Amino acid sequence: MQMKLKFMGAAQNVTGSRYLLEANGLRILVDCGLYQERELRARNWDPFSVPPRTIDALLLTHAHVDHCGLLPKLVREGFGGRVYCTPATTDIAEIMLYDSAKLQEEDAAYKKKRHQREGRAGPHPEVPLYTTDDVAASLPLFSPIPYGEAVVLGQGIEAMFHDAGHVLGSSMITVTVADSRERRTVLFSGDVGRRNAPILRDPTTFSSADYVVVEATYGDRLHEQPSVVSDHLAEVVNSTMEKGGNIIVPSFALERAQEVLYHLNNLLIHGRIPRVLVFVDSPMATRVTEVFERHPDLYDQEMSRLVRAHQSPFDLPGLKMIHSIDESKAINRVKGTAMIIAGSGMCTGGRIKHHLVANISRPQSTIMFVGYQAEGTLGRYIVGGASEVRILGQQYPVRARVVQIQGFSAHADRDGLLEWLLALESPPRRVFVSHGEPDSCRSFADLLGRRTGWETAVPAYQDEVILD
Repeated sequence: MQMKLKFMGAAQNVTGSRYLLEANGLRILVDCGLYQERELRARNWDPFSVPPRTIDALLLTHAHVDHCGLLPKLVREGFGGRVYCTPATTDIAEIMLYDSAKLQEEDAAYKKKRHQREGRAGPHPEVPLYTTDDVAASLPLFSPIPYGEAVVLGQGIEAMFHDAGHVLGSSMITVTVADSRERRTVLFSGDVGRRNAPILRDPTTFSSADYVVVEATYGDRLHEQPSVVSDHLAEVVNSTMEKGGNIIVPSFALERAQEVLYHLNNLLIHGRIPRVLVFVDSPMATRVTEVFERHPDLYDQEMSRLVRAHQSPFDLPGLKMIHSIDESKAINRVKGTAMIIAGSGMCTGGRIKHHLVANISRPQSTIMFVGYQAEGTLGRYIVGGASEVRILGQQYPVRARVVQIQGFSAHADRDGLLEWLLALESPPRRVFVSHGEPDSCRSFADLLGRRTGWETAVPAYQDEVILD
């Protein structure tokens, strides 16, 4: 038996997840994500390294755009196979993809006007990477598959989705390939969730796999404990309220926004913070929250208890979901302190940029990051201590307090990843470490190799590996 695995994205970087598995005459793509790092975004415009029409099936681990956001381009350029993922991922991917298309259309129009005003020609980002029509053409290809149900992809090949505990509906995917002589299993970790994280169940562990593709976003660091997260969040809320500023939270609409509400709800229940106005200024986050409410079967025990007790974080006192642009603009007229949760999580687009413009130069306000900031993103520059940043074509001095709370991450940290892999009862033939910056991937691969003696590799972009 011979299989081939190609690393078409998220190879020594964090976004653009794409892995092509070839076996038994089939081409199976696992994830089809957007690049979000500024210096890598041009790759989104590159032709796919194999013709999309030759890909037989697409398996999505979850609905973050760095894992599904290039799907409409794949379809427009010829892919016509089925898109397999869980029911919750199907629901959320529709929301995320439409939002992504609208943002790209709006950003392209804005850049074109700005370039005309400045008297210079812009490169291809003046046109959108794909449109809402491309998204509409992609949605009929989705085939929802529940956790634990095998889907036959072709002769001798089946896939199965397992709860990753990362975001609602997120999956680890096993692809099993068999012929008349032998059988091999490739395990794609997707994004590995954290044990004992809010709202969702813990990630699935496995007793065996022949090959493992594991993410290493936090492969070289440890997260703060949940109790420390609560302490930090309470301090930010209380100190910013004392100064009369706003708390600006760049947040991913999927999972992170809901998790911030969960922690705020617990702090309020226990009297550790006063009631504060909370605006979720993201139509996408609002719609995603509605999907959460439609899938209570995916909650962990504590979240289920809160819902039964009518203390759901989605009914947080003082919470207002923002829909229209006029409502968003009206937030700036609110007196006193407000927490404003808006996308995008890395400040690469969306309404968060306008709230940063209104607050980043105010010493009374706090910019609170609750997620990973990829290298080259606006969020990374702010977290990195930049004294001045460019937002919407203008330079702004950074005078607001900047805080990053690491413990909000929906990714397992170094020890969590190691614990997940060590559940394997027999050594895999090889472990491929991906979806992390180069130092993080190499550090984790070295650690895993020293601890286990397993063969590890850190693939580079477009590397091809024979799995024998």
